[in-house]
Amino acid sequence: MRIIFIGPPGAGKGTQAVKIVAKYKPVHLSTGDMLRAARDAKTEIGLQADEYMSSGQLVPDEVVIGVIAERLKSDDCKSGYLLDGFPRTIAQAEALDKMLAASGTPLDIVLELKVPDDELFTRLVERGRKEGRTDDTPETIQKRIAVYNNQTSPLLDYYGKKGLLKTIEGLGTIDEIFARIEKVLDAPKSGCGCGCR
Repeated sequence: MRIIFIGPPGAGKGTQAVKIVAKYKPVHLSTGDMLRAARDAKTEIGLQADEYMSSGQLVPDEVVIGVIAERLKSDDCKSGYLLDGFPRTIAQAEALDKMLAASGTPLDIVLELKVPDDELFTRLVERGRKEGRTDDTPETIQKRIAVYNNQTSPLLDYYGKKGLLKTIEGLGTIDEIFARIEKVLDAPKSGCGCGCR
């Protein structure tokens, strides 16, 4: 199963991704984790990414796409994966479509985890306090939510038009939210039998 997981910072994607991976066994590909690992290793690409991440901006497409393209070639991705944090822009989505078309491995579904902005802000401020995360200051949080709404939300239209998008309400307990995700992932694929969705 090839899944894209979309949602704003603080929506709880990481928590739900762990549960999806445990049940459905896709490889969890978090661009945030990959970029942070590169940053912590002080690689050239990691240091470039850190300049953008620490100021609340999106990492440039060419940096992220290069990381993803290499990762998707790995053997463990052949049986399915969950892309978390990518794509974030239409340009990235189009680049991903080209990559997947070239390998004959189209996406199965795009999940959106939807949470209101005021709830996101509260969650992220609290997380920043608890974990001492330098990228979770109120000013940076507001900027990250605005960047998401402006640049990533158009992806919802993009994938909606392709018939791949399913929206999950991200309020409630962890188990309540996961039950909604299970309902979507366990649903039989609809279609006319010709391969379209």
